[in-house]
Amino acid sequence: MKFRFTGTGDSVQVPCFGCHCLACERARLMSRYRRGPCSAKIYSSGESYLLDAGRMDLADSCERERPAGVLLTHYHADHVQGLLHLRWGVGESIPIYGPRDAEGCADLFKHPGILDFRPGLEPFRPLVLGDMNVIPVPLNHSRPTLGYCIADSMSRLAYLTDTVGLPGSTEHFLRQWQPDIVILDATHPASHTMPRNHNNITMALDILERLNPSQGWLTHLSHDVDAEVLTTYLSLPANVSLAWDGLEIELPD
Repeated sequence: MKFRFTGTGDSVQVPCFGCHCLACERARLMSRYRRGPCSAKIYSSGESYLLDAGRMDLADSCERERPAGVLLTHYHADHVQGLLHLRWGVGESIPIYGPRDAEGCADLFKHPGILDFRPGLEPFRPLVLGDMNVIPVPLNHSRPTLGYCIADSMSRLAYLTDTVGLPGSTEHFLRQWQPDIVILDATHPASHTMPRNHNNITMALDILERLNPSQGWLTHLSHDVDAEVLTTYLSLPANVSLAWDGLEIELPD
């Protein structure tokens, strides 16, 4: 199993339009510091699956490598907007899994094109995709939102974005499930003391300390996080790092 971060930013992205902070100016000069909408791709048994679909170049990337399916965490625009163009493609339909949400993304539901929406995933009820066992877990957000615990015969990975803290049922499950890798929302810098809908760095590190995975990766990062890192020393545990767009993780076969 292989995991690739295709986007590690929040809805604002990096650089932020009109912002001239150090992080945004750096990202304009050096593309490796840019952050697109939070999203990922996971490979297993010769097939690829998308985690969220917010990148606006999604149709181009799927042309090069057609996904076997898409797992949506929720229906905020920065996690589904790439589907607006992709849906008008041709060929076999693409299954789109996600949480139960009566509103969802109404226009996509009304005109799905080649997208086969299956928005009825239930928390803690496993879904089998190829050789992977996928367990949806509830998260704390302003819309119905799921994280995904993904396992094959050798590895366990938890993808937990967007969330502020974790529901008790989810944290209890994760402690029992014992993921090797936890990928966690850390949208706000530690100086942001009133987080809403998303963790700040301090909250994310506290969660990772309790879950104690072999490796933790922080994602859904804002330009404010990057700017604070540039001006203030950020001390992270040895097993925790900030993710970046294009980062690939090879999990044991």
